[in-house]
Amino acid sequence: MEKELNFKKLNGLIPCIVQDAGTDKVLMLGFMNEESLAKTKSEKRITFFSRSKQRLWTKGETSGNFLEVVEILTDCDSDTLLIKARAKGPACHTGSDTCFNEKNKKEGLEFLEDVIQERKKNPKPGSYTNKLLDSGINKVAQKVGEEAVELIIEAKDNDREKFLNEAADLMYHYIVLLTAKNYTIRDVVKVLRDRHKE
Repeated sequence: MEKELNFKKLNGLIPCIVQDAGTDKVLMLGFMNEESLAKTKSEKRITFFSRSKQRLWTKGETSGNFLEVVEILTDCDSDTLLIKARAKGPACHTGSDTCFNEKNKKEGLEFLEDVIQERKKNPKPGSYTNKLLDSGINKVAQKVGEEAVELIIEAKDNDREKFLNEAADLMYHYIVLLTAKNYTIRDVVKVLRDRHKE
């Protein structure tokens, strides 16, 4: 059952933090009243209450950079919202990805996964990734095996640069294999998390 929100603390408004559902970056902060929250829920696009214009304001109504709702969470005091959303362009009116002037990109290995998935969706002539994907599962799997052996060989020595380069090669080819099989890093992480349940 959804908690009843406390709009009284800020005279009918509550702060709403917007976080990208894919990258986990905080995109912006806005304010909502009961009407804007109801509209957000019904239309699945974030609508704020503009304090300067004193009216409802759907993010992207003029720019087209809508924020599509994925999940709405309430904090422990029921007076702040966290909305996870998919950004359809820059979140800030300045043109920046976020209102905190950060790039709205995934961190860690997911940035590489995004590049590989993009190559799969929109092949680029001459791309090694596309050549590999086009060669079929057997060839991709073979490359993962070859890179694993090369990493094992380098692990026996103390050449930091060679070891890390082979580790990077293995990781890249492994993610290509996941992509070729239509799986993601998150799918693998879920398996690991499920194994680690306490």
